[in-house]
Amino acid sequence: MATLQETIEVDVPVSTAYNQWTQFESFPEFMQGVESVEQIDETSLHFRTDIAGVRREYNAQITEQLPDRRIAWVSTDKPRNSGEVSFEPLGPEQTRVTVALEWEPEGFVEKAGSALHADSHQISADLKRFKQFIEARGIESGAWRSAVDRSEVEETDEEAGFAAGAPARHTEHPRADAPPAQSPHTPTPSPQRPAGVDPFIDDAEPSDPR
Repeated sequence: MATLQETIEVDVPVSTAYNQWTQFESFPEFMQGVESVEQIDETSLHFRTDIAGVRREYNAQITEQLPDRRIAWVSTDKPRNSGEVSFEPLGPEQTRVTVALEWEPEGFVEKAGSALHADSHQISADLKRFKQFIEARGIESGAWRSAVDRSEVEETDEEAGFAAGAPARHTEHPRADAPPAQSPHTPTPSPQRPAGVDPFIDDAEPSDPR
């Protein structure tokens, strides 16, 4: 069993980094080798990967989620792997993201790659791409703020506060299928802009009267 751990610091608030990581279907945008991730239900995922020419499909279960703190998972079939990603605020606009992974290489290519630490380099490169991805956006593409304990979804204090009409401890975040919230640093789209158009285009440019 191979054990890996890699860390990176990203220049976004901890809630932004965490919220983006809950958007599992966006993983192919910054994880090389991950072809697709399908969210089957709130805690079940289906992965398709192609790493060094080795294609895999497997299911994974989210075993724990603590908003703004950690997400843990385990595969439910081969290839066997489990891990967690943790989030540590270093300030109002900076977060340390740490990925810890255990996996069981299969076949000559995977075992040789593990022996040469190619898997560790891969995770490090993926984290660098995540840093570029989220810092370029400045805001998450979506969010899911429920907690998960032993693969069971639980209501957080944040959600309970909103449901009861009481003030929550955190800023409200949209569900994964809702449009991303606007941050103070994000240009607000024009009211007439149709859904699905990039909200980061500068609306200050005057339109051509022709």
